[in-house]
Amino acid sequence: MEVPLSRRKKGKAVLVLEDGSFFPGQGFGAPGKATGEVVFSTGMVGYTEALTDPSYCGQILTLTYPLVGNYGVPSRKKTASEVPTYFESDGIKVRGLIVHNLCETPSHWASSCTLHDWLLEENIPGIQGIDTRQLTKKLREKGVMLGILQVCEENEEPDVDELREEATKIPDPNASDLVRLVSIAKPITYLKERGQRAVVIDCGVKAGIIRSLLQRRFTVTRVPYDFSSEEIVSNNPDVVIISNGPGDPSVCVSTIESVRRLVENSIPVMGICLGNQILSLSQGAERYKLKYGHRSQNQPALDVETGRCYITTQNHGYAIDVESLEGTGLKVSFLNANDKTVEGVRHPERTCFGVQFHPEASPGPRDTDFLFDEFLKRGVR
Repeated sequence: MEVPLSRRKKGKAVLVLEDGSFFPGQGFGAPGKATGEVVFSTGMVGYTEALTDPSYCGQILTLTYPLVGNYGVPSRKKTASEVPTYFESDGIKVRGLIVHNLCETPSHWASSCTLHDWLLEENIPGIQGIDTRQLTKKLREKGVMLGILQVCEENEEPDVDELREEATKIPDPNASDLVRLVSIAKPITYLKERGQRAVVIDCGVKAGIIRSLLQRRFTVTRVPYDFSSEEIVSNNPDVVIISNGPGDPSVCVSTIESVRRLVENSIPVMGICLGNQILSLSQGAERYKLKYGHRSQNQPALDVETGRCYITTQNHGYAIDVESLEGTGLKVSFLNANDKTVEGVRHPERTCFGVQFHPEASPGPRDTDFLFDEFLKRGVR
């Protein structure tokens, strides 16, 4: 009798970085190779949400918490409006996963399968048994790096020398249009019978944002990232949300232009994560790449007006240059309490603002979901 794929012995694996350093370990998930930008998240939980977050498209994710998979993977259940209940999109978006210790006997009432089986099903390679602390220290000191992850079949050996040569030729995913890979091709409308309308520009939107708007009794229309301002306005929005998404915001040229025109025409606009950067760029600001980004559910965002600090969920590798905001009309509304990078902008005369963090959380603290209420209250005419 043939042994089911999920029960076959797992092969060896290795992670090789562009600087030639390598980390051997044990494979799990799907055998094969994956290349991308190697990043890390310091969150203690939330691996199902992180793996399905489209903002991780093009990346190999390292989870710093030492035990991963202990509560398994929930079902693919969706709400009545066909939005994922537990995941942030319809499938895994990372290119590979790196953990210290994989739990293969999860215990949780909502678990439907193991993390290994889920990655195997979606053809995503994973590696365990490496020193993720050492890897994270390297990424913090040198900055995020390109890498290649190979998971071998049983009884095969990875060719480290060959992989080190390949690692010097990995294309930078941030130079490509990653948003195009995760945005929808045609508009989708959720719960059409409701009166107030929100249009979400889908740059890789998390399902948590859609759920947050639906919970507030809005009809939500999700449109492709390259929709023109005229196409967006034709949906008669009361408010427009620019979603999160992967990669370099400056690549989203058509989205930036559409947002610029929306703001000029006094359409209420809110940007989240990548959306915050797109909003800022549309008004003339500039972005820069962070050394290793902010990826976790424990990032402190300081409200510059009230002095209150919120613990937030974040996932981004770029930030807005604070000095470039001069002359744009935008003012800094939030700062990161750790490194003082821009965490939010606001226009004092128009109904438009952006936040670099995720007010919908998913996972993480929901301390800032009041920002949805604040925006929708101001925006609905």
